[in-house]
Amino acid sequence: QVHLVESGGGLVQPGGSLRLSCAASGSNRRIDNMGWYRQAPGKQRELVATINIYGSKTYADSVKDRFTISRDNAKNTVHLQMNSLKPEDTAVYYCNVDQLYSGTVFWGQGTQVTVSS
Repeated sequence: QVHLVESGGGLVQPGGSLRLSCAASGSNRRIDNMGWYRQAPGKQRELVATINIYGSKTYADSVKDRFTISRDNAKNTVHLQMNSLKPEDTAVYYCNVDQLYSGTVFWGQGTQVTVSS
C-alpha cells in the first residue's frame, strides 16, 4: 500500500507561482508513473501532468509552458512547479501514482490551489 502526502497548495494572485509536492511511502516496490490531476468545482477531474520512471513527461495543453513536473526516484517524490497561474487553474490538485506490477493506482488527499486577486 502506498501512502501519498501532498503539500504546497494555497492562495496566489494571477501571474504568481506555486510549487506542489507529493511524497510516497509505504512500499518498497517501484513506483512507475507519477502525476497530478485537478478537479475544479462542478467539473470532472482532469489530468495536469505525468512523469514516468524514466523521466518522460506529458502535460495537458492548458498548462504547457507554464507548469513543470519533476520527480526524485530515490525519494519517491513528485513536484509540480506552477508559474503564470490563472484563475482557471483554481482547483483541488491530486497526486496520483501507480505500480504496474500490481496494476494499482493510488491517490493523495488533494490540496487546494486558488488563484484570485
